[in-house]
Amino acid sequence: MTQTDLNALRAEVIPPKGHFIDGQMTDAANGARLDVISPIDGQVITTLAAGGAEDVNRAVTAARRAFDRRVWAGQPPAARKKVLLRLAELIEREALALAVQGVRDNGTEIGMAFKAESGSAAGTFRYYAEAIDKVYGEVAPTAENVLGLVHHEPVGVVGAILPWNFPLMIGAWKIAPALATGNSIVVKPAESASLSILRLAELAIEAGVPEGVFNVVTGKGSVVGEAIGLSMEVDVLVFTGSGGVGRRLLEYSARSNLKRCYLELGGKSPNIVFADVKDLDHAAKVSANGIFRNSGQVCVAGSRLVVERSIHDQFVDALIRHARKLTVGDPLDLSSDVGAVHSKVQLEQDLGFVDKALAEGADLALGGKRILEETGGFYMEPTVMTNVGRNDTLNQQEVFGPVLAVTPFDTEEQAADLANSTVYGLASGLWTSDLSRAHRMIRSIRAGVVHVNTYGGSDGTVPLGGVGQSGNGHDKSLHALHKYVDLKSAWIQL
Repeated sequence: MTQTDLNALRAEVIPPKGHFIDGQMTDAANGARLDVISPIDGQVITTLAAGGAEDVNRAVTAARRAFDRRVWAGQPPAARKKVLLRLAELIEREALALAVQGVRDNGTEIGMAFKAESGSAAGTFRYYAEAIDKVYGEVAPTAENVLGLVHHEPVGVVGAILPWNFPLMIGAWKIAPALATGNSIVVKPAESASLSILRLAELAIEAGVPEGVFNVVTGKGSVVGEAIGLSMEVDVLVFTGSGGVGRRLLEYSARSNLKRCYLELGGKSPNIVFADVKDLDHAAKVSANGIFRNSGQVCVAGSRLVVERSIHDQFVDALIRHARKLTVGDPLDLSSDVGAVHSKVQLEQDLGFVDKALAEGADLALGGKRILEETGGFYMEPTVMTNVGRNDTLNQQEVFGPVLAVTPFDTEEQAADLANSTVYGLASGLWTSDLSRAHRMIRSIRAGVVHVNTYGGSDGTVPLGGVGQSGNGHDKSLHALHKYVDLKSAWIQL
C-alpha cells in the first residue's frame, strides 16, 4: 500500500449503482436515487438506487426461486466450499480497491479498513467454506428397533440488514455462514455505506454463486428494511444496528410470518483497570485505541473507563498522552491514525453528548470539538470526560463516537456494579495481574465478551454476541451456523 496507490483509487469515478438482483445490476422500480456523501470532504461521490417494497419483493422472489430450485442448496457441501474459497481469493485480489471504496463512503482510516474490512471478510469466507463439510448430523440414542436422525437443513431465504461502520466485515459475518449452509440471501446495506457490498455480490457471481442466491437491495432502512422485515418469504432476519430499529424488526416479525430475528444491537462497554495492572502505560495505550480508533464507531468500543481510584489520575494522564499522539485526518492519507466521523448527523450527535455531559457535571479532560471543518469533512477530536457519574447520560447511552466516559471505583464489587449498571451487555475489558480476580470478574460481568489484559482483537474462532439490550444470537465462530439451519428429526421404525 502506497500513497500513490491510494490517490489513484481515490480519484476513480464511481458510476451510479443499482440493486443487485438475480445476478444483475438493476435500477429501482420507481427510478429513485440516493446521493452518497463522503465523510472525507462532504462531497457527493455517486448515487444509489433508492429501493422500495417492489424492489425487495423482486429480490426475495429471486432468492426463493433459487432456493426452491436448489441451485445452491442442492450442491454438495464440497462444491459450495470450492465456490466460497474462490470468493475469498477474489476478495483478496481486490482487497485494496474494496477497502478504498469503503473508506470513501464510510470514513474508516485505510489501515484499519484494509485489515478489518477486506482482510477480515476474506478470512471469514474462508473459515465458513472450510466448515461446510465438517458439520455433521446426529444419531439419537434410541431403542434397537428405532433409528432417530437429526438433520441440519438450510432455512431458505435469509434477510440481512447491515450497519455502516464495517459493512464488509460485519456483512461477511452474516453472509458467509448463511451461504455456507445452503441458503439464499437478500442483503440491505446501510444507505450511506453500500459500495463494497455491491461489489461483493458481483464477485460472488464471478466465484460461482448461482444467480438469485445473493441479492442486494439498497435504499433507506425505513423503507427497504421494513419491507424485508415484513416479507412473508424471508425465513430468518439478521441485523446489526441500533436498539430502536431492532425493536421494530421484532414487531415486523410478529406482524408477518414470525421469522426468527437475530439482533446485534448497541453497547456501552466498560473497560476496568485495577491498580495492580502489570504495565500501566501499555494498558493506557490499548485503552485509548479501544475507544478512539475509527472515531469510536465500533460496537464493542471501550467507551466507559472504570479505573481504580488510587491510579485514576496517573492512568488518565497516560491515556490522554497516547490519545494526543493519534493523528485525526483524511482516512486515505497514510499519515492519519483516525479517520472521519461517518456523517454530519453522527458528528452533531457526538458533540451533543459532550454538551450533555458537561451540563450533568462531568469535566472535559481532552478534546470535545469538531476539527478540520475547512475540509468539508466530518472530524472530531478524541474526547475524554472525567468525573462521570454512574447514572449520567454519558455512562448510560451509546454515543458511537470518540467520547470516553471515566469513572473511578474503590473495590472489586464496586467495579462489577459499575460494569453492569447499563441495559447493555455486549463487550467489556479488565486489566489486572491477579488471576483469581480476573476469573471472579469474568463471572461477575454481564457481557458477551470479556477481554482480559487487552481490549479488542478477538478473531473468528469465538462468538460475538450480547446480553440484555445488546441483542440475541451470535456472529462469528461455528456457533453462528446455528442461526441459518433448521433441525429436522427423522424417527424411523426399523
